[in-house]
Amino acid sequence: MISNNLRVLVTGGGTFLGDNIAAALLAEGAEVTLLVRPGAEDKIEPLKNRVRWSTADPWDPASLRGRARNHACVINTIGSMTDDPAQGLTFHRLNFVSARNIANMVISDGVPQTIFISSARAPWISRQYISAKREAEHYLARVGVNTIVLRPPLTYARGRPRSFFFELMTLFGIVPPLAWTPISRLAPIPVDVLARAAARIALNPRPDKTLYYASDLRRLNTREELRGKSR
Repeated sequence: MISNNLRVLVTGGGTFLGDNIAAALLAEGAEVTLLVRPGAEDKIEPLKNRVRWSTADPWDPASLRGRARNHACVINTIGSMTDDPAQGLTFHRLNFVSARNIANMVISDGVPQTIFISSARAPWISRQYISAKREAEHYLARVGVNTIVLRPPLTYARGRPRSFFFELMTLFGIVPPLAWTPISRLAPIPVDVLARAAARIALNPRPDKTLYYASDLRRLNTREELRGKSR
């Protein structure tokens, strides 16, 4: 039997970030439940035999009821950096309303810990997106949810093509002396670095630390992992 302390629910199953965090949790020995939006079930195919999963709509509070029961932690990855107001998909709805509904699920289901994936500010990231993320952070604090906030920069998958600008920014974020400046918070990081850090924070939370930036996330990875050479 796996202890309840190792049971983690990850919202955003079938997404780039949600699935990477789920895989990192599994590598750390956790029992993972993925919360998948209706219609996205096929997207979790690589993980289906390794996790529990259920469908729920984060914008429908009724569908979330009871989904987090008996979990030690919920990692909320849901959000979007692009909006579509014509379809009613505003930054507020995509990033705040979903976070509010998941926070209410956490409270009603008695989950002791939440990790909220927020975002660092950067000139190339929409101000409305950041504003919605900060509004969600304030809500979590206001309603008393025990929350650890991660504010990563943009993430990317190793080996996939990226623009020269973002490759350069990533380099600036890890090479001294620029790595010792606020640039390190903006420099994109590999998604596996964020995922491993989120998994390790979920399984071994520090009561004295509730806000993590890119440099903190990097420190939760080994040198080999940062170089992409981990097994």
